Amino acid sequence: MAESTSATCIQNYGSKALNEMVQKLKTTSDSRRRYEYVLWLAKKLPDLPKELRTESRKVKGCVSEVFVLGEMTQGRIKWLGYSDALITRGLLAFLINGLNDLTPNQIRDIDPDFLSATGLQGSLTPSRANGFLNIFRMMQEQAKDLASKTKKFSTSS
Repeated sequence: MAESTSATCIQNYGSKALNEMVQKLKTTSDSRRRYEYVLWLAKKLPDLPKELRTESRKVKGCVSEVFVLGEMTQGRIKWLGYSDALITRGLLAFLINGLNDLTPNQIRDIDPDFLSATGLQGSLTPSRANGFLNIFRMMQEQAKDLASKTKKFSTSS
């Protein structure tokens, strides 16, 4: 008879940090605990300096003010962000932690399905859930832009 294993298969969502955070939220049945985790992430997120909160870095389609900035360092993107609303700030922190230090191609290849795997969608208002997706899409767009700028720079040298 085959021995059964209780090891949980962790799905790959695109990065080790993203996998771990999704798994943590996915295995939490209490929506209040999920919110507490998001709020904890919010409190740990350093502020994007005011002078970097420009219109081009503002996430469209969010009720709150949300800014995100990706900077390329040695082929990998480091993220900074700011939101004036605590829950949205936590969602932003979740994405920053999950996408930090990835290449533009890795970020491009992440499927937004991981958002539903967190279990947060059912706990968020429709506008916050939409904002979560808009933040993610903007980060993917910035990653694409950074990759094309880097490519142009390396071919013109």
